[in-house]
Amino acid sequence: MSQSISSLPPDTIVAMIWDFRGPSSRQIAEHHRIHLKEFMTMEALDFRVLEVRQGATQMHSVFLSVNVGLVADLRARLKPHRGQIVKS
Repeated sequence: MSQSISSLPPDTIVAMIWDFRGPSSRQIAEHHRIHLKEFMTMEALDFRVLEVRQGATQMHSVFLSVNVGLVADLRARLKPHRGQIVKS
């Protein structure tokens, strides 16, 4: 993300994204989604959306949308590949 997390309004929703490529990308992304859901449930953290989306040929991404207040901690712990603002 090019914009600083700390400068965003507190009600901003951010998608943390993990990308997977190759012939098994869909299965890997679906498996990763399961573990993310388990993690968020065990930590009792609120999330808005957790889904797998198909990108280019042989590419799937997992999107975890959370409130901006959780991003710094989750980014350090879960190491997403990228992020984007969903709603500000």
